[in-house]
Parts: sequence; structure tokens; C-alpha cells
Amino acid sequence: METSSSQGNDIDPRVSLALERTLLAWVRTGLAMMGFGFVVARFGLFLRSLAAAEGLQNAKQGGLSLWFGTALILMGVTVHLLAGRQHMKSVDRLQRGEILRPTRLSAGVVLSALLALLGLLMAAYLIFLR
Repeated sequence: METSSSQGNDIDPRVSLALERTLLAWVRTGLAMMGFGFVVARFGLFLRSLAAAEGLQNAKQGGLSLWFGTALILMGVTVHLLAGRQHMKSVDRLQRGEILRPTRLSAGVVLSALLALLGLLMAAYLIFLR
């Protein structure tokens, strides 16, 4: 007599729901990054409008904010793609009855490092903005 747990078809609903919550957390993170990227990209336009209102003709303020904002938007898109891929892989592994083992270098660690680097670049840009 073969049990259903040896077939790998019965997945604990708590594990399945935890995978869904993790996916949704990554989706929220990606959306927040994309929204913040849009705000940062438009920050340069705001600075140029302020300079024009003050009568400064040669104001080159806000030139890099478009690039920083675009980088954040693209990172958000990448987060969405990687989260979907990771979710599908995890569900496949659970359906095969394999144990999910966390990796030392996860997507969250890589994303944190990239966001820290981008934050440092943005801080340096704002410090040297004149």
C-alpha cells in the first residue's frame, strides 16, 4: 500500500500558503521599487522646473535622477521575474517531494546589496548636486 506522502502529491497547505506569501512579498517589493524609481526619475524634472522658475538658464540639476530612477524600475522588474521563477521552482520541488533548503546567497541578499550600492550612489549624487 502506497501512501500519498510518498507520492509527493500531498503538500502541507501551510507550506504552500507560505510560498504564496513569499511571492506576494516579493511582488510588493518589486512594485515599491518601480514606484520609487518613477518618483526618483521625475525628481530631475522637478529640479529643472524649479531652476526655470528661478530664472536659471544653465541649470543642469537632476540629470542623473533619470538614470537612478530607471535603474530602480529595472531592478523592480527583475525582482518580479526572479520571484516568479523562484516560486515555480519551489512549487515543483514540493510536488516532487523534495525538501526546500534555503541558500546562503539568496535573492534577498543580492537585492539588499544592490539597493545599498544604488543608495550610496544616490547619496553621493545629492551631496555633490549644485
